[in-house]
Amino acid sequence: MGSIAQFLGRAVDLHRQAASLLLDAEASVAGLEDDQFAGAAADGELRRLVAQLQAVAQAGLPGWLGMPLDGRIVSRQLGQDARSGGPLFLRVGDAEPIRNSVFWAAAPFVGAGHLAIDTDARDRSVAAWLRGVLVRTIAALPEGSVRVLPVDGAMLGAVFTAFRPLIDAEAWAAPATTLAGLRTALDEAERQITAAQAGDLQALPVLLIAVAALPSGHGRAEWARLAAIAHAGPAARVHLLLAGWPPTLMHGDGPPRLDHTTMISSGVDGWWRMSETPGPYRLSADGSGLAAPIRLDPGASEDVAAEFSRRMAATAAVARRTDFASLMPDRIWQESSATGLRATVGRDGRIPYELVLDDATPHMLLAGRSGAGKTNLLLILLYALASRYSPDELGLYLLDFKEGVSFVEFTPTLKDPSWIPHARTVGIESDREYGLAVLQALTREMNRRAAALKAAGVTKLADLRASTDVALPRLVVVIDEFQVLFGANDTLARDAVAALEDLARKGRSYGIHLILASQTLAGIEALYTKKDSIFGQFPLRIALPGGSGILESGNTAADGLPVGSAVVNNAGGVEQANRTVRFPEADPASLAAQRHILWQSRSPVNEPPAVFAGYAEHHIDDDPLYRALTPQVRRRQALVGRAIDVGLPTVGFAMDAVPGRHLAVLGTSTIGADVLHAATASLASQHEPGTARFVVASFAAVADQVVDDLVAALTAAGHDCTEADGGTVRAILAELATAVPGRPTYLVAFAADVIVPLLGERGPERRTGLDDLRIVLRQGPGHGVHVLSWWRVARRFSDAIGGSAGREDVACLVALNVPGSELSSLLGDHTLSWQPRSNRALLLDRHDQRQRLIVPFVRPGRHDEINEPG
Repeated sequence: MGSIAQFLGRAVDLHRQAASLLLDAEASVAGLEDDQFAGAAADGELRRLVAQLQAVAQAGLPGWLGMPLDGRIVSRQLGQDARSGGPLFLRVGDAEPIRNSVFWAAAPFVGAGHLAIDTDARDRSVAAWLRGVLVRTIAALPEGSVRVLPVDGAMLGAVFTAFRPLIDAEAWAAPATTLAGLRTALDEAERQITAAQAGDLQALPVLLIAVAALPSGHGRAEWARLAAIAHAGPAARVHLLLAGWPPTLMHGDGPPRLDHTTMISSGVDGWWRMSETPGPYRLSADGSGLAAPIRLDPGASEDVAAEFSRRMAATAAVARRTDFASLMPDRIWQESSATGLRATVGRDGRIPYELVLDDATPHMLLAGRSGAGKTNLLLILLYALASRYSPDELGLYLLDFKEGVSFVEFTPTLKDPSWIPHARTVGIESDREYGLAVLQALTREMNRRAAALKAAGVTKLADLRASTDVALPRLVVVIDEFQVLFGANDTLARDAVAALEDLARKGRSYGIHLILASQTLAGIEALYTKKDSIFGQFPLRIALPGGSGILESGNTAADGLPVGSAVVNNAGGVEQANRTVRFPEADPASLAAQRHILWQSRSPVNEPPAVFAGYAEHHIDDDPLYRALTPQVRRRQALVGRAIDVGLPTVGFAMDAVPGRHLAVLGTSTIGADVLHAATASLASQHEPGTARFVVASFAAVADQVVDDLVAALTAAGHDCTEADGGTVRAILAELATAVPGRPTYLVAFAADVIVPLLGERGPERRTGLDDLRIVLRQGPGHGVHVLSWWRVARRFSDAIGGSAGREDVACLVALNVPGSELSSLLGDHTLSWQPRSNRALLLDRHDQRQRLIVPFVRPGRHDEINEPG
């Protein structure tokens, strides 16, 4: 057989011959009623032509396209009867130009135009015919290539009951029964037409709007939209199957003509007439249609349609399921991010769905109730991006503010040393301070890129990348449970809001994309006045079950979603832009397999990400800066912990000749002893053995073990180390207050608050030990003398140094579990904001006005004791 076009041409010729012979026969019979031979000859010729037409029709409409839809055809193979490269013709009725002489009447449909019948599906024969057209179309085309939007405004969806298995399998949409439902179907058709005009037609499904009866309330607005879809739809794979068109009007002009549409009109005695509107495939030269009356194709009974639907649904369920591995590209790192980022995250029906981060949709909001799959979808998106783009094309900044392990996948662990080479920094159970530090680091990077663009004389990142060899990857910043960062209406929250707004407004120009995830946007005080200015920069919205709050008011499409699906909206949440996407489970085995592929492909320059685990201890012995310390340093430092900042830099205090360079650790927590231990050990590493003197004293039993360990370590390292008690410490203070030592000296006092009463007693020279302490604090640094102390009672520390008069004499402070109000009063700084918390300390250096939240160094095994109540 030739092509469909050849078949159509032959069929049209035969139709014309049949019509001409029929007219000739009628004229002959009228003029020669007595000439029986002439009438018999004309009748015979016409019957021969009808037989030829039937032979052509049977050859051109094989299988599902033309055979009777009864039990014999249900088991026939699916998706094999449509010919490639041409329109789909299917049987719509039986033409009978002469009694008892019939051929199948065919009409062009998918790939060519639309079908309409003037009686709605309340007529049982029309309902069966409608079911038949749907069965023939779906069965003939490749499986999964058709998406049906059923509309039944008269019988509440009853016409489509037989197709319920396909609806349950989500291969079809649920029947629309109201005017709003019809409008939603028209919205989707219009979106596909727009997408086809802008992009790849081959990626789009055949979209079929099947109307059993128009819903009440429809009018000229809906007619105009249908007419526009009829005109533009065939080129975008959008087709109409309308029962009850044109609508019956009580008054006024009728609805507009539908282009590219084969019309079937009811006649008398069960006969129908098939006519057409202009299009590339014509039933007749003059547009009048088929020159013969037809009877509607019997269509499909409800039983046949139901059996067909069950069969299709079984394969649809399998086709609809996808897995994590199927979303990953066959070859990693093949794409450029110069103009944007794309990632396949799931399927819209059976079509792969890509999320896009570019200049048009630079930032994304993601929301859903607990258990809706937020972490799962984030993992799919990030792995898909990291698999498509190399580390030179993409960098990841990941923050998680909840008590979870969303992003542990991206970091090396003791169990698995691999990591995702794109990850720059990963925060797990992040502090708000760490979140602000990341935003500020990104702001600095954005400003650096802005300067580079200006220097190069270009305005787009793609142009800058083309003019330089320096890698300028796009940066994706994910903040899970981001509302925690802005939850308090304090200075930190205000600073974070300012940084976020700056990045949201300008980031798109410099390749920085934000993804904010949460269960809700409600109750974020710090963002109350900034919601529009910030969230207005986030056109891409993904609403998981229960996440409709990020969509426009009234758009509740996500409320009834099943887990494993999401409403994706790239227009700021307006209902017309909703798309429902299903995504798979990112199971641990698949994640691990893909992570190892990426890790093993990394460049030698790819370092592991800077990991901030909010719950993790930090030990001085594991610190890289401590391990690198040598006596060949310009300025010695007492290391006390790691800063809550990108990269967790090691922090401490310089112990040089500047007045006030002494360290006081404040708080009842026994972690104070560990901090003092770390500070002393780090100073010892910066002296050659025997060149410095260490005097170590413990005034409370809780510190004895720490002191014993410290003295043993100092002695083993060859340092001059002596232990002292209350009496000897007083004598040492008197000595240091009156004589210049010949070498650097460190007085290390644990639980120093205990000895304050003893130091307050006057000696023979009418001076107290506190007088000597204050002289040492004031003059000691100039002579190489430094006091390192832990005070469990902050008020005694203040009394010991002379109150406000002695504040400048101890410039280096580490506050543990000291209440914020008490610390503010002690320092005379009522702007100080400090809330004690587990595994955290506040570093204050009054010389450089430095305040930093730190993770204090502790000795191994002390996690359960960190900042215990005093």
